Amino acid sequence: MGKSETALEIVKRGHRLVADDIVEIRKVSEKTLVGTAPDIIKHLVEIRGIGILDVKNLYGVGSVKLTESIDLVINLEFWNDKKDYERLGLIDEYTEILGIKVPSLTIPVRPGRNLAIVVEVAAINNRQKKMGYNAARVLNEKIMREMRRET
Repeated sequence: MGKSETALEIVKRGHRLVADDIVEIRKVSEKTLVGTAPDIIKHLVEIRGIGILDVKNLYGVGSVKLTESIDLVINLEFWNDKKDYERLGLIDEYTEILGIKVPSLTIPVRPGRNLAIVVEVAAINNRQKKMGYNAARVLNEKIMREMRRET
């Protein structure tokens, strides 16, 4: 599906890898989850056709991170033409992990789709929402005002 390739592309864009494939999750407060990589696979990524890569050795110490809080769950699934995917961003979805509801998205995957940019912008958009700005809600409010004005 391209998860590890997406992770490498995101690292090349200046972000840092915590874990690939297996993430150990700890609940550190009533609202906070933290993810880490198991020691045995720390900084490693598996790319089919190439094998195991050490991200820290390839891209430098700035390309990895030991832990990170979990603020968003992104589910990647093969594109299903029969399924309706969220298009506006008005519906909030969550995944419960260790009793904490974490915002989540389901992103359909098909050949030619740039997953790195989609995942990166999903994370940035989630951060904006946490800071109080939701572009979908702003657009919806504009449309509703316009509709009221026309009636």
